[in-house]
Amino acid sequence: MQSSRGRIMAQMLDAAENASPVEAVEAVTRELGAALGARSVAFLIADLSGRALVRLAHVPLEGAGAGDGRRDGDEVATVMPFDGGPAEQALRSQTAQVLAQPDGWTVLAPVTDRGEAIGLLEMTLPDEPAPPTLQEIARTAHALAFVVIANRRYTDLFEWGQRTTPFTLSGEIQRRLLPASFTCESSAFTLSGWLEPAASVGGDTFDYSLARDVLHFSVTDAMGHGVASALTATLGVGSLRNSRRRAVGLVAQADAADADVAANAAVPGSYITAILGRLDLRTGVCALLNAGHVPPLLVRDGDIRALPLPANFPLGMFAGTGYRAGEIALRPGDRLVVLTDGMRERNAANLDLPNMLRAIAHLHPREAVRALADAALEVSGPTLADDATLFILDWHGGHSEDRRSSAGADQARASTALPD
Repeated sequence: MQSSRGRIMAQMLDAAENASPVEAVEAVTRELGAALGARSVAFLIADLSGRALVRLAHVPLEGAGAGDGRRDGDEVATVMPFDGGPAEQALRSQTAQVLAQPDGWTVLAPVTDRGEAIGLLEMTLPDEPAPPTLQEIARTAHALAFVVIANRRYTDLFEWGQRTTPFTLSGEIQRRLLPASFTCESSAFTLSGWLEPAASVGGDTFDYSLARDVLHFSVTDAMGHGVASALTATLGVGSLRNSRRRAVGLVAQADAADADVAANAAVPGSYITAILGRLDLRTGVCALLNAGHVPPLLVRDGDIRALPLPANFPLGMFAGTGYRAGEIALRPGDRLVVLTDGMRERNAANLDLPNMLRAIAHLHPREAVRALADAALEVSGPTLADDATLFILDWHGGHSEDRRSSAGADQARASTALPD
């Protein structure tokens, strides 16, 4: 089995490297299907809405099978909304689903890396897969995640397929400010961020970066809407990343961003509210700086409370006034929640946030942020008046321990399957 596994992996990697970036995933799935005797193999990528999968296919215009999918030349993207069925269950529980069909068996395996649900591997087999075969499919689905991550750097195909609705210019700028992966699992923590944009982008962003023993993160909200707000957000995020990469502390990061926004904003008087965080992974001590932002929330043993932090002006509002940070010692089982005022403004303020946070305490942050975004949309109508951004960090402790994962995810932390 080991030599067979190595051969399949080598064939997959060769196929990915020899194909063009646009065709790499198709080349890999063909190799995988041939190695396992599958009747069909397909990759379904997660839609940017977080509420659907998208089937990408190359169908020449004179060919058949385009269906109702969106087209870009010969490329077809067909959206498959989540409905609580096996596909959604597989991603939610991070466990392969095996379905009996009239002409065989279908396997839906999560394509995941460090908890980031990239999509699903869909495979039809003539016979019911034995446990070793199912494990092989799960491993290759994990390998497929790396193929997607590597090749989407060179093409817009995957990004085009993931976009159910077109982006405005401000939305395009905002998208580029977000981290490449919205979810990250490590031995000591699990985090996930989500941005639910308003009809006119409101300048929200979130960001994080993992060092050897430190996790840096931020949630920011630039003043205004549209392109001007997105450009102000670009200044703020660029400044914070620049100073973070120079290994300066939270106060120095805030001071630099304060000066940069004040000096360079296209609209005079622009400012950014922000929560900046620096978590020591060895101790669980988290330094937090609040620059005129909604206070972060701590969920501990069913109790939800806003964290009292030193008050500071927003970045760029009154340059040079200085900043102060506070800190909290996290305990294993704690959940830190950072959000923007889009979650509390107008109709969204009707959301009972404390009760909602208790109700979703069992969910992986990946599902928890989307559940909160869905709840905000439910009380605010089909579109939000302002961006709603969420960042959830679960603290587990045990930074010195190895992560317990299988096929790209820690199943012990995954959300439970939806009830039938």
